[in-house]
Amino acid sequence: MKPPAPGAYVVDLTTGRVGRVASGVGGLLRLTPVGSGREWYRDQGEVRPATTAERLRAATAYVNARSRGELP
Repeated sequence: MKPPAPGAYVVDLTTGRVGRVASGVGGLLRLTPVGSGREWYRDQGEVRPATTAERLRAATAYVNARSRGELP
């Protein structure tokens, strides 16, 4: 299976989180959350491409949390 390209949005199958691929080396992907937050690493076999609805849901959740003052 071809690894996702940097910048692609994926769903982490172990946590359900949506992230953006920052880089990938040897099958290990460095993911960053939509908006902001701590990056995490996942094997490329543990992610799948995010749908448009999943990307929008993650972005909306971030914007809403920021507007409520839950994020810096």
